[in-house]
This record gives sequence, C-alpha cells and structure tokens, in this order.
Amino acid sequence: MLEKSLLLSERLSRLLVWTGGVLIIGSALLVTVEVALRKILNVSIGGADELSGYAFGVATTLGFSFALFERAHIRVDALFPFFPAWLRTLCNFLGLVLLVGFAGVVTTMAWSLVADTLEHGSRSITPLRTPLALPQIPWLFGWMFFVFCGALLGLVALMRLMRGDGAGANLLIGVKSVEEQIEDEAV
Repeated sequence: MLEKSLLLSERLSRLLVWTGGVLIIGSALLVTVEVALRKILNVSIGGADELSGYAFGVATTLGFSFALFERAHIRVDALFPFFPAWLRTLCNFLGLVLLVGFAGVVTTMAWSLVADTLEHGSRSITPLRTPLALPQIPWLFGWMFFVFCGALLGLVALMRLMRGDGAGANLLIGVKSVEEQIEDEAV
C-alpha cells in the first residue's frame, strides 16, 4: 500500500516539476516581452517582475518533491563512503528526518502566512494589487506535498529496512553513488 502511494506521489512530483518548468519558461517569456516593449516602444506592460517572482517561488516548491525522489538535494558527504553500511543507513535516515523536519517547520509558518493573507484579504503593494493568496496557495501546496513525500519516503525506507532490505532503503533515501550519477548523465 505504502509502496503504491510512493509510486503515485513520485508520478505527481514529476507532473508538478513540469508545471514549475512551464511557470519559469512563461515568466522568462513575459520578461522578454516586457524588455522588448520597453526598448522598442518605450512602454511597459508592468508587473512582469512581480509575476515572475511569484512563478519562481511556486516553481521552486513544486520541484522540491521531485528533487527528493531523484535524491538531488545537496548533502555534504565527504566522509560518507568510508562509514560502515549501518552508519551510512543511519545517516541517511537522520538526513531525511532533518530535511523533512525543517520543511515541516517552514510549512507550518507558510500555513500561518497564507491563513493571515486569506483572513485579511492581503494584496501586493504594487500597481497590480495582486491578491497574495493566488501565488501563496500553490506555494504552500508545494511545501505540504514535499513534507508528505518526505514522510512517505521515510516510512517506505523504514519498512524496507525492517524487512532486511537495507540496500533498498538506501536506494530511496541515500546519496547517489558516482556510478548512479554517471548513469543518470548518460540517459
């Protein structure tokens, strides 16, 4: 059941990272049009910087869970290969717990921010007067999904470890080996 949920979450994370990519490309096009209009016609459509900032924030959080599944979050692991297998596994779990714990704290704070925004009907202090809930809600969703995926990943890795499959657990939450990184580059 959890393995199936993990697979579905991984697929959703792939869809979300593509959505984030579309937001980034869309904002790049918007800024390009804005710059061209200012240079050629000396007019501005206004708000391109604001909208691209929102797009970047949302796209970033939508990509967090995909990076988690791809084991792409940065970790300092200079001594890691020299640890015994049990210590590497322990460090992998500790790293995941710290990452998800930190994201949980940020998500809690983000939840409060969005709740305040909705309660007060907050708008940006720009000429667009954008209702701040519009970018904040998908931004919060990205954080929430990241925490959910991290917890799910940890549970599945723990289940694998309890079944005696330490290698399978490390494949979920461990650092990519040099061979895996080279293989990913070849694909």
